[in-house]
Amino acid sequence: MAPTRNKKLLAWVEEIQALCKPDEVYWCDGSQEEYDRIVEGTVRSGASVRVNPEKRPNSVLFRSAPSDVARVEVRTYIASRKEEDAGPTNNWMDPDELKKTMRVLYDGCMRGRTLYVIPFCMGPIDSPISKIGIEITDSPYVVANMEIVTRVGTKVLERLGDDGDFIPCLHSVGAPLEPGQKDVPWPCAPMEQKYISHFPEENLIWSYGSGYGGNALLGKKCLALRIASAMAHREGWMAEHMLILRFTSPEGRQYHIAGAFPSACGKTNLAMLQPTIPGWKAECIGDDIAWMKIAPDGSLRAINPESGFFGVAPGTSYKSNPMAMESIRENAIFTNCVLTDDHDIWWEGMDEPCEHGIDWKGREWTPASGEPGANPNARFTAPCRQCPIICPDWEAPDGVPIDIFLFGGRRTHVVPLVTEAFDWDHGVYLAATAASEKTAAALDVKGTIRRDPFAMHPFCGYNMADYWQHWFTMSDRLGGKAPKIFYVNWFRKNPDGRWLWPGFGENSRVLKWMCERVDGKAEAVDTPIGRLPADGALELEGLDVSAEDWAELLRVDVDAWKAEIPEVEEFMARFGDRVPPRMRTQMANARKRLGL
Repeated sequence: MAPTRNKKLLAWVEEIQALCKPDEVYWCDGSQEEYDRIVEGTVRSGASVRVNPEKRPNSVLFRSAPSDVARVEVRTYIASRKEEDAGPTNNWMDPDELKKTMRVLYDGCMRGRTLYVIPFCMGPIDSPISKIGIEITDSPYVVANMEIVTRVGTKVLERLGDDGDFIPCLHSVGAPLEPGQKDVPWPCAPMEQKYISHFPEENLIWSYGSGYGGNALLGKKCLALRIASAMAHREGWMAEHMLILRFTSPEGRQYHIAGAFPSACGKTNLAMLQPTIPGWKAECIGDDIAWMKIAPDGSLRAINPESGFFGVAPGTSYKSNPMAMESIRENAIFTNCVLTDDHDIWWEGMDEPCEHGIDWKGREWTPASGEPGANPNARFTAPCRQCPIICPDWEAPDGVPIDIFLFGGRRTHVVPLVTEAFDWDHGVYLAATAASEKTAAALDVKGTIRRDPFAMHPFCGYNMADYWQHWFTMSDRLGGKAPKIFYVNWFRKNPDGRWLWPGFGENSRVLKWMCERVDGKAEAVDTPIGRLPADGALELEGLDVSAEDWAELLRVDVDAWKAEIPEVEEFMARFGDRVPPRMRTQMANARKRLGL
């Protein structure tokens, strides 16, 4: 018997059951017993393997199909009624045509499988900023991960009540089983049958064919960003691809920073920062997504809508991110990592080398194998509560007040270590023109550099130019309480290819300068691209960075920035008349400051 009397929900589950034709229906209650049973079922079926319980209690490793390892942006759609409302950064399909195509695929797609109903809440159950979703899936992997990264179960249904509204999220791996047919460890559909589809006017998500990450865990990028950004635009709030960090001074002054970086550009590392500056303390509130609303006192308050981390594994180590390593010591799910001979997990960039193991494709592996043992986009899933520096207020229903917006990307040249925007509108321009070298988080990004406005290029659920206007509108509403905006680049190199900035915990020095700028205590100098730290304003004591390297880190190469302008203008031209007038003013200002 269904554990709810919500008529809309019951009717939707009945409709999907009739369409997908599963062998049985199971309503998730979010209990530990349920999670353990689901995970044990994947072990028995061969879909996962137990990690050594003495090393990582209650943890498992999954290996995906080689064709299903990351986001597939080319198969991700925004099905708005008008193509121009999706904009040039999104793939668009007519919603009626897309549904017609997908209904054919969904017809009977869950034969031989269980249909799981996952009631989940994005954000604390009692937060006015939170939203409820219901994901239907035929993947136990999805159930287990959703029970970590979102709040699942009976309490969600209680909040939903008999007549509450929810966001329907339908997912299938797209691999029905005939009677007697043996399942494979990672079922999925061929690439040409994968669809990750969003219907923003209906607050509806349909996903088919992929079992991996944000393609299948529909509370993440699909709901928390693509659908939520469109909802936020209509309702007057913000859904952003941002970490949330509390940074506290020796005097006890708390600053809250929301930072946007493309995936695999160090966002989780910064969210779990270990400051090297004496007396300063950092606490993690969230590592990936921020939902923000203007509070009655006029401040912009943010919650982390997730309850777990879904982090990029390769490169994560006790050197780069000790708090992440501590967070995955137990109760974790690993995907596409190496299984060592003692049944622990390993990936490239981990502190200790691995001489032999089973790679992410299930083959014997050694360093001489000629290819990575872990997939470059291998992942870990772990509860936020396990992070040693999780902020006591990370689940505060009203959120935390944001003082600073921070944007960045991975650029080895041109972009200085840190830049403060002249004002909010200039900050929107800096974020809108952000560019980054490509990462392993998406399968199908071409070229080495791409514009990734606000780190939202793959995640904005409507026309990006309208999104920029929404940022301008929010600043008008916030007035004098609008956060300051900064841009950082930890990845600059010298001409010989050597990193100029040590990064990791030393990034706290840059955050300290930002906080002092918020309080009007630190000095800055104006340049054609923004305000940079004045000599001596950013604390370098005890840091092994030469004067020559420091000068290069803050050097503004005017000719290089001039060379960027035509490419920026070409990118902006894609949006045509939708580009906000205030953005056009900022583009003109940028040309003028550079002497163009």
